[in-house]
Amino acid sequence: MLNVAFIAHDRKKEDIVNFAVAYEHVFKDKNLFSTGTTGQRIMEATDLKIHRFLSGPLGGDQQIGALIAQNEMDLVIFLRDPLMAQPHEPDITALLRLCDVHGIPVATNMATAEILVRALDRGDFAWRELVELLKPELK
Repeated sequence: MLNVAFIAHDRKKEDIVNFAVAYEHVFKDKNLFSTGTTGQRIMEATDLKIHRFLSGPLGGDQQIGALIAQNEMDLVIFLRDPLMAQPHEPDITALLRLCDVHGIPVATNMATAEILVRALDRGDFAWRELVELLKPELK
């Protein structure tokens, strides 16, 4: 089963909740993770079950980053607010860097999230399973 993480800055929380509502049918059979408040808001608006970590500024971004570093995350939807300075910006940068290092698709805006979720719905994320199967041969 695929693992998907939801993260949203304060002014993007309503957007991510609406997104989760719209694509609940896609997310219902995935393992879902989130930072604290974002996950709570999504669960209040949907029937989705989400493993919630701490809020982002308290370390939730880093907890999700740890899953990425352990190759236990398949997709990150992180709706960022580019117009608001974040006190935990180094954690955000580290999370995005880990996605790049480990080849994890990450959406930082609604347009990219829409494209990635439609790909998820089509089954386009199967490439990660193939890479895992071939890893012994790639060494």
